[in-house]
Amino acid sequence: MSRVLIVEDDPLVASFVHKGFSAHGFDAVVASGSVEAVRRERSWDPDLVVLDIRLPDGSGMDVLRSLRSTGRTVPVIVLTGSNDQDVVTCLENGADDYMRKPFEFSELLARARTRMRQEPRTGELVVGPLRLDLLTRVAEVGGHRHELTSREFALLETLMRHAGQTVSRAQLLAEVWGLNFDPGTNLVNVYVNTLRKKLGQDVVETVRGAGYRLPDPATEGLAAGR
Repeated sequence: MSRVLIVEDDPLVASFVHKGFSAHGFDAVVASGSVEAVRRERSWDPDLVVLDIRLPDGSGMDVLRSLRSTGRTVPVIVLTGSNDQDVVTCLENGADDYMRKPFEFSELLARARTRMRQEPRTGELVVGPLRLDLLTRVAEVGGHRHELTSREFALLETLMRHAGQTVSRAQLLAEVWGLNFDPGTNLVNVYVNTLRKKLGQDVVETVRGAGYRLPDPATEGLAAGR
């Protein structure tokens, strides 16, 4: 039975979400504050955390940072009634998904099931000297192996699957962060820079005014031979 930790201080919302998950066969518990949430997550080891941002003894953001700073990879879906910038900050700090209040439980359930699927992708992607292991999320270039965060991995995988093509900022925001709006921040650029620091400055090209591109040596060779 999959375990869901619900971090929510509003008793009506907490009861609504708890009853919904319980009715669909999940083992669900509620934590009403940030301290209790961190303690429960570490002792109970849930398969998913549903996290409200505003808590009486702190911020859900603090809970999220605490989980990610210790390397814990449990999927986190943030519930928020806040503005777009708060959503972006949550995603930057390791949230896997978000939902705005008010919400339909059926949508939350669908997103939860998607995040908890235990079917890791296997195999690897190879573009020139760059290799990406889809199971371990380790990138290798020039004989050096680099562990990636979940967001770095998703960004690199997207670029590798579109190697030789320019991928727009809007497409990356949608595919990697699930954002259907432009938050007006340098979110994509920040993560591109982290990939460059780990893998090399030439790994990802900036196509001014259009987006980003991972050069495909095979395609480049064909183009040069024309």
